[in-house]
Amino acid sequence: MKRQERYERVLAYFRELMPEVQTELEFGSIFQLLVAVILSAQCTDKRINQVTPKLFRRFPDARSMAAAEPEDVLEYISSVSYPNSKADHLVKMARRLVEDHDGEVPADMNQLLDLPGVGRKTANVIQSVAFGKAAMAVDTHVFRVSHRLGLVTKRDDTPYKVEQMLTKNIPEEDIPRAHHWLLLHGRYVCTSRRPHCERCGLQTICSSYDPISSTFRGESGSRP
Repeated sequence: MKRQERYERVLAYFRELMPEVQTELEFGSIFQLLVAVILSAQCTDKRINQVTPKLFRRFPDARSMAAAEPEDVLEYISSVSYPNSKADHLVKMARRLVEDHDGEVPADMNQLLDLPGVGRKTANVIQSVAFGKAAMAVDTHVFRVSHRLGLVTKRDDTPYKVEQMLTKNIPEEDIPRAHHWLLLHGRYVCTSRRPHCERCGLQTICSSYDPISSTFRGESGSRP
């Protein structure tokens, strides 16, 4: 199967299955989304959604968080992964927003990447979810599913290479949704240890599924 046909069939499947899709993180502003995404690194959205209500009541915007110290924020996020470094990043990020952007989260990629604690994946999430741009954030789920389905090659062995391949082959208007499609598919169906192939409607085109034995036959591509 040619790669473009594979993309067309995968996208058609997700358009029908999940025509409306959005992040599972809970937030009330772009700043709160940015905080939640930073906290979500190597942590589940479920855990972040348990932590952020109290955090956002205490620090609802950049100015209130900028006035805090890392230990003040740490009190609210101690149950997430790497809480000390994340508390430090959040305070420094908030202060940079106040100093350079009047407390508002910028839409520009370079300005986002200049914020403490913000990497390319986080910046792409903000561009896509908050500003509706055709930005493809590649986390471990997107990376894994893209390789298993054969949407990318073994040479696409970094998140950035996967991002480039996906944005090249997915129509611009689908890119914001496609990130969530691949992420949620990886989170609930094409899971890391034991994918639930019996619940997947993409078996016939999946590069990692063996139709003869009806089993998953292993990874296609490296992990980030």
